[in-house]
Amino acid sequence: MSLMELDRNNFDKETSKGLVVVDFWAEWCAPCKALTPVLEQIAGDSTLNVRIGKLDVDANRELMMRFNVRSIPTMIFFKDGRPVDQTLGSQTREQIVTRIRRHV
Repeated sequence: MSLMELDRNNFDKETSKGLVVVDFWAEWCAPCKALTPVLEQIAGDSTLNVRIGKLDVDANRELMMRFNVRSIPTMIFFKDGRPVDQTLGSQTREQIVTRIRRHV
């Protein structure tokens, strides 16, 4: 499975069911770009039962403010539409997978 592109039009619908990890990022953010291949790997792992979405904060400031994202990269873990976990900064695959397994 590939990464979902999220925006204000599809955010609530796409995060409403199951576990969804949302990466709040920006094109100019080097740590954000470094995180993308890790998230692509995780999205491709069918054993994890998680969907991964990317949300460009420059194009979706209202969602950035709604979830009080003050620094990027930030990942928020949503379960059935509710935030249940959050990370700030670069994360390894293992760190992300550990958090996913807590909420599946």
